[in-house]
Amino acid sequence: MSQLDVQEVIGQLAIDAGLRRRFRKNPRAALMEMIERGMDLTDGEVRSLSVPDFRELARCAEEMLPPLPSFDQEHAS
Repeated sequence: MSQLDVQEVIGQLAIDAGLRRRFRKNPRAALMEMIERGMDLTDGEVRSLSVPDFRELARCAEEMLPPLPSFDQEHAS
């Protein structure tokens, strides 16, 4: 995974509340969803991003987000 891929994963988790909820519930499934939408992640990268410490990062992002604009892709339609 390149640095840009890491930034993209973190960025999407930071701004998409629905993706963040899905990631906290099932990180691997949420990352597979991102892969289906074109994210280039290897199996090893998915395993690394699915560890509890990374889920904690998603929780911290959620706590910091109120001042930032965010959207919920699940309910955007």
